[in-house]
Amino acid sequence: MKTNLIEYEIMREDIDELIYQSYLDALLAGDRTQCASIVHKLMAAGANLKDMYIQLFQRSLYQIGEMWEMRLISVAVEHLATAITERMLSLVQAQVFDGPLRSQSIIIACIAGEHHQIGARMAADLCELLGWRCYFLGANTPLPDLLQLIEERRPTMLGLSLCLGSRLPTLFKSLDTIRSASPDLPILLGGQAFRRGGMAAAQAYPNVSCLSSLDELEQRIRSHEQ
Repeated sequence: MKTNLIEYEIMREDIDELIYQSYLDALLAGDRTQCASIVHKLMAAGANLKDMYIQLFQRSLYQIGEMWEMRLISVAVEHLATAITERMLSLVQAQVFDGPLRSQSIIIACIAGEHHQIGARMAADLCELLGWRCYFLGANTPLPDLLQLIEERRPTMLGLSLCLGSRLPTLFKSLDTIRSASPDLPILLGGQAFRRGGMAAAQAYPNVSCLSSLDELEQRIRSHEQ
């Protein structure tokens, strides 16, 4: 049964199941206005931004992706939910960038041929929220351009996102080239592609780690600061 947040006043800072289900229902219905209302109310109530990213945005997109895989929803519904989520990220972005930056930096990009960027964007926002300077390159980043930016910016870390398992060979070729040019640069990999394999092969590269969630990304970022 669908829930309705219009009559539900958010009085707490946490994101409980009722709030989540209301947001998911609105997302599935393509109701951008209702999604924005929920996000605005959470922000006004002082909800933790990291919790919003993990418990609201990431969780709902994962569930919608699973629904699409089970053929419970169409590609159009999945694409609309993704587009609405990107709009919601824009709503909270001013707060993400509010605060002092530390000296650490990270480049985050989707490899060449990978056009799904929302997961990488959420990872980039989380790094900014944690105080790191992030250079987010978005979808389908050509390898020569990525190598040039690594050379110019000398980041503390590099993050690569991959959603489609069919692009794993491209990822491995990219890792070979990046490792040759920057052998000591820590590389973090993430994305839905690793749910079906490839993680062991990727982590066989020196100083390369696969992360399965934004929580793991936060732990890695914080541990690097110590």
